Amino acid sequence: MSKTLKLILSLALPQAVGGLGALFTFSSVRDWYLTINRPVWNPPNWIFGPMWTTLYVLMGIACFLIWKSEHPQKKQLLTPYFVQLALNALWSPAFFGAQSPLLGLVVIIPLWAMILICIIQFKKVSTWASGLMVPYLLWVSFATALNAAIWWLN
Repeated sequence: MSKTLKLILSLALPQAVGGLGALFTFSSVRDWYLTINRPVWNPPNWIFGPMWTTLYVLMGIACFLIWKSEHPQKKQLLTPYFVQLALNALWSPAFFGAQSPLLGLVVIIPLWAMILICIIQFKKVSTWASGLMVPYLLWVSFATALNAAIWWLN
């Protein structure tokens, strides 16, 4: 497979996951989410779309850097990446679709752990790939705290 095709697939897959999550998010953000108690530090809704789009691009580039490498264990190194991507895809249906902050926590905590594992594992192949996952970990750390606060307040 050409590097160009690998790059396109690496960038498209996280964006597709984000699009799937958006299907569950859009309707709930306009009704259910407005009715629940949220902490005062809850960011405005408009920030989530641009933030996630940016993070998905960074994740895709990180994936590409590992995938295009000649590292003999690149498939094993990408396993936690695809696990975290699956967990990422599950969070919006859990939190927004099921309207359950508790279920959201059940998904986001292992998601956070898998992102951390990616950062550690990716460093074996590419410092850049590892570093590109750090903003994602920071955002999911914030999202975990927000999810927990919403669960606690409701």
